[in-house]
Amino acid sequence: MAWIEIASLRDLRDAAGKLSREYQRFKIALYEVDGKVYATSNLCTHGGAMLSEGYLDGYLIECPMHQGLFDIRTGAVAGPPCKRPVRIFPVRLEGDMIAVEIPDPSPTSE
Repeated sequence: MAWIEIASLRDLRDAAGKLSREYQRFKIALYEVDGKVYATSNLCTHGGAMLSEGYLDGYLIECPMHQGLFDIRTGAVAGPPCKRPVRIFPVRLEGDMIAVEIPDPSPTSE
């Protein structure tokens, strides 16, 4: 696991509390709610839509494709049609920078 600086708080606030980022093979959505930052996979587990394009209501992100809901704190499904939770990533602030803990890349076989 490695901590990767992925965005600044200013970037996230300028994006109204939802931001999309990519690092290696990971598509990550960042959210700010009540002054705390959260990170999930940016892909809905139901239809593959970008969660960062959905509607954020408190701690719930609504998928823009089929309106499924996820809790951004835990990744848990909070509404159908989604059935599988979305992956969450640990977050820490390093000054004004948002760092996300990313798993080490899987070895590739050649």
